[in-house]
Amino acid sequence: MANEIKTIGVLTSGGDAPGMNAAIRAVVRQALAKGVSVKGIKKGYQGLLNEEIVDLKRSSVSDIIQRGGTILGTARCMEFKTDEGQQKGADICREYGIEGLVVIGGDGSYRGAQALSRKGINTIGIPGTIDLDINCTDYTIGFDTAVNTAMQAIDKVRDTSSSHERCSIIEVMGRNAGYLALWCGVANGAEDILLPEKYDYNEQSIINNIISNRKKGKTHHIIINAEGIGHSTSMARRIEAATGIETRATILGYMQRGGSPTCKDRFYASIMGAYATDILCQGKTNRVVGYRNGEFQDFDIEEALAMKKDIPEYQYEVSRALSM
Repeated sequence: MANEIKTIGVLTSGGDAPGMNAAIRAVVRQALAKGVSVKGIKKGYQGLLNEEIVDLKRSSVSDIIQRGGTILGTARCMEFKTDEGQQKGADICREYGIEGLVVIGGDGSYRGAQALSRKGINTIGIPGTIDLDINCTDYTIGFDTAVNTAMQAIDKVRDTSSSHERCSIIEVMGRNAGYLALWCGVANGAEDILLPEKYDYNEQSIINNIISNRKKGKTHHIIINAEGIGHSTSMARRIEAATGIETRATILGYMQRGGSPTCKDRFYASIMGAYATDILCQGKTNRVVGYRNGEFQDFDIEEALAMKKDIPEYQYEVSRALSM
């Protein structure tokens, strides 16, 4: 099958994540090593519909592995959620000779890839999201960089929180998944960790915990709040009113998506990019590359989207025990 495929495409879709450039680089260079041409599609599915398609050479991906974001750009595309948009995308792929497509992004991006596969364009997904919420994989590109960025920022907030004897609510990203919050909560030694998957919205128990710790002589209190819960600023006002302790909210926001990727994100993204190219050239389609049980594997997109991914119960129990 490798000799039958002459041209593949690559795009990044949805939210950007550090390490996407490493994956793009690996797709391009692995394909060229096989004698397969590569076309880069700018701005995700929107760029596909707008025919923003360019040839990618080895030199096109030089000096990008250390850069955050994505050189191809990314955008969200409502038109591609329609059957007409999906058919148009498939027709454009054929017009440009794109016989297979590597899609780097999250679950929404995979639904687009799934639609193209059903319309005859071979597609392989690579998990690129800082949220770590792709069900079939233990690792997603960008999570390691994002969680380290957040951890370092929280350390700095903790310093000033201790100096002023404050309570600090620090909101991290993650959409509806609590993995960034869980990891930061443990790594930063937070007193409370609020996860969408586990939070019971009993704010009084947090207030009681703050008051109890203050009576024991603890001079600051760190609460890691997940984006899926949100409302950190109003929560801070309520806690301050209830405890009499100065409380501030810090929302880390999009800084978590930026920055030079860590070694892990560069290495794993590179292997995933090469793996995706290999199986695409083998004739596989409608697959997602993942990392599970210490190995790089591929899964059916429908299977990947159907799997339910929860916070591991043991990790959650440990986080609670360590915060006491």
